[in-house]
Amino acid sequence: MRTEGNLGAKVRVLRRSQRMTQAELARRLGISPSYLNLIEHNRRSFTADLLVKLAKILPVNLKTFSSEHDERAMAELIEVFGDPLFENIDVVANELRELATTHPVTSQAILRLYEAYQEARGSVQNLTSKLSEDRESGGIPYTLSPTEEVSDLIQRHLNYFPDLEQGAEKLARDAELDDPDTIFKRLSSHLARTLGITVRIETTSAMESALRRYDPETRVLSLSEVLRRDSRNFHLAHQAGLLTNYVVLDQIASDHLLTSDESRALCRVALANYFAGAVLMPYEPFLQAAKSERYDIELLGYRFRTSFEQTCHRLTTLRRQGSEGVPFHMLRIDFAGNISKRFSASGLRFARFSGACPRWNVFEAFLTPGMTRTQLSQMPDGRVFFEIASTVRKQGGGFKAPRTQYAIALGCEVSYANELVYADGLDLSSQDAIVPVGPSCRLCERLDCEQRAFPPLLHSLTVNEQIRGVSFYAPLKT
Repeated sequence: MRTEGNLGAKVRVLRRSQRMTQAELARRLGISPSYLNLIEHNRRSFTADLLVKLAKILPVNLKTFSSEHDERAMAELIEVFGDPLFENIDVVANELRELATTHPVTSQAILRLYEAYQEARGSVQNLTSKLSEDRESGGIPYTLSPTEEVSDLIQRHLNYFPDLEQGAEKLARDAELDDPDTIFKRLSSHLARTLGITVRIETTSAMESALRRYDPETRVLSLSEVLRRDSRNFHLAHQAGLLTNYVVLDQIASDHLLTSDESRALCRVALANYFAGAVLMPYEPFLQAAKSERYDIELLGYRFRTSFEQTCHRLTTLRRQGSEGVPFHMLRIDFAGNISKRFSASGLRFARFSGACPRWNVFEAFLTPGMTRTQLSQMPDGRVFFEIASTVRKQGGGFKAPRTQYAIALGCEVSYANELVYADGLDLSSQDAIVPVGPSCRLCERLDCEQRAFPPLLHSLTVNEQIRGVSFYAPLKT
């Protein structure tokens, strides 16, 4: 395998960031300085062997050399420059592509600045709202979003963490978790025997609205009575991950992408959730079941005693080399369209700084709660994806407790759709069945969309007050 494009420029940026001369890097790579000079100016190919050596010399993740990494960086830059803040600046796609591939560090700096701008703008809006209501307010906080940082880290790992998989398999062996119906009893006994932990089921009043609480001093793990069996098992396995695999969690959470204690804490929570899923749905048995049952989420949930959302999330983690499942993307939203979970192994790109396309069936799922909806979605670049979506409810805790509802979407490239039971009886080649969607209004070029909420990035807003077209933001035909 050989690298392509502007990878030589990336090598040059990495070398200079470490204040290393061409001669020194060439010596350590075992090549001549003149050959390295040609590589850095994209006049010679960089072989896979040299990339592996480079990764041992410089602090670089090999995924940053992939074309997918460049495309994702470019898509994020396009989204940034699609902000109305830049509407009078003529930025072309080729310039952004060159920036993303040739100057990756500068690209990341721009994204960081935009994240800070978005955070500050939101803080100002909140502060203004508070002042308008004559309420006491403090200063404007400045923090990067921990959620975005953790999402970036998970995406960079393609939502697969082999060390956590090994830890989950070891725990399952040691605790003899070979029967889904006895997981809670056996795992509780294992934690009591090995760590001296007592597991208790407490009333909602005793838990004071918490679902799980662990006291390190008394070594008591309390779980709320409102947790159903699948959630009870999940919370127990989650806490087991925090207690038995803290070294791995801390190691992953020390990544330079995480810039605050809040981000690192949130990362450990996300990784413990991953661990819990791996305990309840062991990799190889779950993968084989998924394939044999053609990714029937409901049936897999019954077999492994897991919820719809837990099962969907586990399906996105099946990325073990040589033993992969269908590459899925996953999205979780609430009624207001807020995205609280997103991951993509399918190649589908989610908008990072703005909302999702309202044409996705994940929004329509709220119209038919509990029903699984399917959709063939075509992105502006022509790629077609097969989507399924359904709603899920979170435990309340009593008659007066609020019932939280989300919609979950799971999708893959249409070439994998026949492997899913949900595609049975559908004509996947029918153009009439395809729904045109986009990452967001600002990034979508479709001008005939009746649901467009903003003008597209590369088209100026023209208003003729005497004529109304299909969309206020669509240019009129002449």
